[in-house]
Amino acid sequence: MRENPTVARSDYLFTSESVSEGHPDKVCDRISDAVVDAYLAAQPDARVAVETLVTTNRIVLAGEVRGPDTITPDHLEEIARHAVKEIGYEQAGFHWKNAKVEVYVHAQSADIARGVDAAGNKDEGAGDQGIMFGYACKETPALMPAPIYYAHHILKALAEARHSGAQPGLEPDSKSQVTLRYVGGKPVAATSVVVSTQHDADLSTDQVREIVRPYVLEVLPEGWMCPEEEFYVNPTGKFVIGGPDGDTGLTGRKIIVDTYGGAAPHGGGAFSGKDPTKVDRSAAYACRYLAKNVVAADLADRCTIQVSYAIGVSKPLSVYVDCHGTARVDEAKLEKILPELVNLSPRGIREHLKLNRPIYARTAAYGHFGRQPEPDGGFSWEKTDLVDELKRALA
Repeated sequence: MRENPTVARSDYLFTSESVSEGHPDKVCDRISDAVVDAYLAAQPDARVAVETLVTTNRIVLAGEVRGPDTITPDHLEEIARHAVKEIGYEQAGFHWKNAKVEVYVHAQSADIARGVDAAGNKDEGAGDQGIMFGYACKETPALMPAPIYYAHHILKALAEARHSGAQPGLEPDSKSQVTLRYVGGKPVAATSVVVSTQHDADLSTDQVREIVRPYVLEVLPEGWMCPEEEFYVNPTGKFVIGGPDGDTGLTGRKIIVDTYGGAAPHGGGAFSGKDPTKVDRSAAYACRYLAKNVVAADLADRCTIQVSYAIGVSKPLSVYVDCHGTARVDEAKLEKILPELVNLSPRGIREHLKLNRPIYARTAAYGHFGRQPEPDGGFSWEKTDLVDELKRALA
């Protein structure tokens, strides 16, 4: 036992993992978010909650929607096949063209609609109860925890090489895991790196290892590479059968990969397959947006924000800010000011971040956070456009 348990540890190892777009669960997230995009493109106020299951040459969609009748089961099947094709699955056990697609999508419950829709003087309520978190820190330029940041970027670099044809022996399914050493509370080096990547049957383990190595070296800061004996590539020795043919996938099973790699809390809900009226998604984005702006404004080195909601109620029940002992302002004051800068009702979040747009399929792999804001509004929650307002409010 430490003599003073109130003092945070400063020297330790911390590990995060990532999974690629071809991981079975991520295939499902991609399909479900492609469905969300299709509905929002056709009708910005559409309601969508669609889950996907994949296994050997089978794709199953289920859920509830409220949107245009022009999006038929045949259209949803086409969306699913196109998503799988874009990921790159053309294998005997899972092929975008040959997989059987089943669609069990029905109209949204009238009871849920009654509780969350705006009516008369009642603003639109939250679609469910729940807690959501956001986090930011100064460990990386993206204000993300370093282990998940580098784990994502290793897989993204490998995926880009696969899609471009630079590495034709790689297949879509892959995972990474990065362990970093922290000294004085700051990451200084990797102590181990694990990469498992699906590959052609004619590649040996040693060949795959040397294919992967330069991408890891490219992503990690100079001098951070782990010792050779702690560099694990396909530790089982062979990874030919993968994707949904090797393991069943489901929407929403990689929520820690989607957020902060375990370096910060996660609420109860997943993101993918949900339109932005669902606070599981939109409020988590809002919390990241606020936390990132607090850190970008140099008001703290680390910031965690929690909000909570009740179904059918528009205002959040609570707003909590924890800067982990790094705050340069009163956290209670931040709890008061942040909701004044951003309306944290479901409608307020959507309007501020302009979330009623088809911008979600791109979020399904390599993390919802730590990405660059895009011209069409994608990753709007990564903007740091509140910095000046925050500074003025606290002056």
